[in-house]
Amino acid sequence: MSEPRKPMLSVSEAQTLMLGAVRPLADTELVATLAANGRVLAAAQVSEMNVPGADNTQMDGYAVRAADCVSGSAALKVSQRVPAGHVPQALQPGTAARIFTGAMIPQGADAVVMQEQCALDGDTVTINHAPKSGEWIRRAGEDIASGSVVLAAGTRLRSQELGLAASIGLAELPVKRKLRVAVFFTGDELTMPGEPLAPGAIYNSNRFTLRALLENLGCEITDFGIVPDSLDATRSVLRQSAEGHDLIITSGGVSVGEEDHIKPAVEAEGKLNMWQIAVKPGKPLAFGEVRQAFFIGLPGNPVSSFVTFLIFVRPFILRLQGVAGAIAPRAFSMRADFDWPKADKRNEFLRARINDEGGVELFRNQSSGVLTSTVWGDGVIDNPPGQAIARGDQVRFIPFSELLY
Repeated sequence: MSEPRKPMLSVSEAQTLMLGAVRPLADTELVATLAANGRVLAAAQVSEMNVPGADNTQMDGYAVRAADCVSGSAALKVSQRVPAGHVPQALQPGTAARIFTGAMIPQGADAVVMQEQCALDGDTVTINHAPKSGEWIRRAGEDIASGSVVLAAGTRLRSQELGLAASIGLAELPVKRKLRVAVFFTGDELTMPGEPLAPGAIYNSNRFTLRALLENLGCEITDFGIVPDSLDATRSVLRQSAEGHDLIITSGGVSVGEEDHIKPAVEAEGKLNMWQIAVKPGKPLAFGEVRQAFFIGLPGNPVSSFVTFLIFVRPFILRLQGVAGAIAPRAFSMRADFDWPKADKRNEFLRARINDEGGVELFRNQSSGVLTSTVWGDGVIDNPPGQAIARGDQVRFIPFSELLY
């Protein structure tokens, strides 16, 4: 007598199960700030300096004492020239200093007048403006105060964070080591581009898509290539993949056909915690462990593999890497410029793009094998189970820019 079929997990249930199993990386290393793009910060960084380090000017002009310029047409002797990176002399009453963007404010000056409001005649400048004290001056510590935390532990470092780290003199940063991911692809029909395509064969597009997605997330990848459709071969590569890796990702072989060997192979070499999810595309999604490595088995259909990676694998990897805080992608309420009358019992992720009228439109074919939809689209519509869509309805749109990096 066969076991009763378990109900499929919802998208949120599957995400909760996977994220709840995460054991974030503990190993850290020190890397050059110039080489830290995409890495995850292992410890908070505290500034030991003020930024700016001293009061400086926001623009080219003249540093003055505001009290000398109340007439709105004061004629002042130009006593010095202050380029950025030079230390000025104190400003004497009745004088002005020619000053350039970023340069230190001379002691005694309390305002800067932009050069467009000034007229120079020899060594005398007429200030055609009555500035207020503090005008066009950046104060010391205005951006960063000494002793403040500028980058929190668990921050995924982007160009902005690297620039900020450099602005307080950090030449190196402590980061989590790179996540080690093993990948392989099952299917006797798979052929690599550049090789002859036999009858019934297909090119292995998933290898290129998944590797690029993992590279976007800063993973260290070991590619075990294409594995034949056999239980023994699948078990053998699973054992190899588990050695020295944090995560194993496969594509294909996760359905229930006679040539789908992932499920029995993982159960033989480790354990399987999750099998099917109420999601379209991508119902067969496996999650478990093989020895010390986590295991995620993605569907073989190219769009299913792509979408399930974005929705389930990406947040799992971010948590494994030690990313703190919110990892869920931002979604935006957008107007549907289409009809989707047939509701599905599963949570659908429909490939769509923003049109010139500010609404979203669907790709004509939402099949799980139509990879062109992922190139045509700007993102996906997260459509709840049982939800039909009528033209003009508001839908939940997640741009690919929120999902790919």
